[in-house]
Amino acid sequence: MPLDLPPLILASGSPRRRQLLETLGWAFRVVPSGTDETHPPATPPEAIPELLARRKAQAVAPHHPEALILAADTVVILQDQILEKPADVAEAGAMLRRLSGRTHTVVTGVALAYQGRAHSFAERTEVTFAELLDADIAHYLATTPPLDKAGAYGVQDYIGLIAVQHLHGCYYTVMGLPTSRLVVELRAFLGQPWA
Repeated sequence: MPLDLPPLILASGSPRRRQLLETLGWAFRVVPSGTDETHPPATPPEAIPELLARRKAQAVAPHHPEALILAADTVVILQDQILEKPADVAEAGAMLRRLSGRTHTVVTGVALAYQGRAHSFAERTEVTFAELLDADIAHYLATTPPLDKAGAYGVQDYIGLIAVQHLHGCYYTVMGLPTSRLVVELRAFLGQPWA
């Protein structure tokens, strides 16, 4: 049975998340939260995306009490260090060279808010990159905007197509929204049966 959703707001400006919700066939509005994405320095890297997703949902929910708020945040972690969205093309290239030939972790946190209730969860996926040639990195940086992507890459982009050798976990977690887990969590959150 398809989900019966109340009015849905995506509290994110991510075009990848928007694309995934459109593919699911869900009607929604986009209302970016504009919240501060800093976090306490002692926060474990894998806890950060769920923390930020909750913050985004909490910022948008009071202004739209009739709507189900969906917020998400994604981080790329290499050796316990977060690779944020790069500040410029040079930093993006440096990030891709660090990821080359190695395995990193992508964690997406998701938060839901509706009628005074809130719920959040996180999914993680291990991603192994092949060795990247400098020419491949240069081509990617010249043809694809990397600055709005954690770790400077999109799994659905050129670098993802040539670099990802192995994924252990959900592909869509790497894209920015673990859709299968999201459906399960929404059914429980909204109290909707499976059949």
